[in-house]
Amino acid sequence: MKFLSFLKGSAPCLGLVVGHDSVLDLDVALAGQFGAGLDLPALIAKGDAGLAAVRAAHSDALAGKPAAPLLALAALKLTSPIPRPAKNVFCVGRNYMEHIKEGARATGTAVQTTELPTFFTKPPTSVNGPFDDVPLHQDVTKRLDYEVELGVVIGAPGVNIAYEDAFKHVFGYTVVNDVTAREVQRLHGGQWFRGKGLDGTCPIGPFVVTADEIADPHKLALHLTVNGEMRQSDTTANMIFNINAIIQTLSKGMTLESGDIIATGTPSGVGFAMEPPQALKDGDVVRAEVEGVGAIENRIRRF
Repeated sequence: MKFLSFLKGSAPCLGLVVGHDSVLDLDVALAGQFGAGLDLPALIAKGDAGLAAVRAAHSDALAGKPAAPLLALAALKLTSPIPRPAKNVFCVGRNYMEHIKEGARATGTAVQTTELPTFFTKPPTSVNGPFDDVPLHQDVTKRLDYEVELGVVIGAPGVNIAYEDAFKHVFGYTVVNDVTAREVQRLHGGQWFRGKGLDGTCPIGPFVVTADEIADPHKLALHLTVNGEMRQSDTTANMIFNINAIIQTLSKGMTLESGDIIATGTPSGVGFAMEPPQALKDGDVVRAEVEGVGAIENRIRRF
C-alpha cells in the first residue's frame, strides 16, 4: 500500500493510493471507525486493526464501492506523508564508502570510517513537501547541497531492538532529500545540526510505501538529478550500516515510536565534492528517486 498526505483546504489529510492515479480519502473513509483527523503516525499506532481497516477500504475501492469518493492524484496538492513529525528526523551520516572518500578528497583529509553509525537530526520545521520549493537561504549559506536517501518509517515502537528483530519495527519506506548548508555544517565544531536543520530543507515523500511492497530494501537504486543532469546514482546495497544495524544502534536506550523517520545516508555525487564544486542555485530543479518507493522533485527558490 502507498500512503500520502494532501491538503484539503488548509488541513493535511491522509490518503491511500488506489490503482495508479486515484486516491482514497482515509479521513472520510475511516471516520466511522477512528474519527476525523487521522494522520499516518496515528494510523500506524493502531497496529493491525488500523491496517486491516485500510485493507478493507482499499479492497472496496478496487471493487468499485469506495467508502469515500476517489480523488485524482494529479489534482491533489501533496504534503510530506508525515507533515509534522512528532520528533526530529533521524539521519545517518557517512554511510556510503564512496561518499566518505569524495568528502575526504574535497576537504583534504584522511579517509576515516566509524565502528558505529553516525547520527544527526533535522527538526520538524525542516520537513517539506515532495514537490514544494526549497528555500535557497541565501542570507545563511552560499553552499546549499543535496543528498538523496532512503527513508525508513517506524511502525511498532520499541527500545533496545535486536538486530534480527529490526524489521518487525519497520512500517514502510519513503524518499528523503537531506538538503544541507555545507559551510554551516562545518562551522560548529563538528556538530552538523545547524547546517542540516534550516527551514524547508528536508523534502519527503511523495509516498510511504508499506514494507510488504519492498522485497529487499537493501537492493534499491538511488538516483538524483539537478536540472536533468545525473549527480548521484548508487544502490542501498552499498550502505556501510544496513537498516538492521541502524535501528539496533539508534534504539539502544531510546524508544523509537510509530511514525519516526530515519534517513539512511546518501551515496557519492554531492555538489561540494565535484570539481569544481557545484552549489545549488535559484531555479535549480532537484529530483531524488528511490527505486520502488517514489520520486520527489523540488525547485530551489530565493525568497
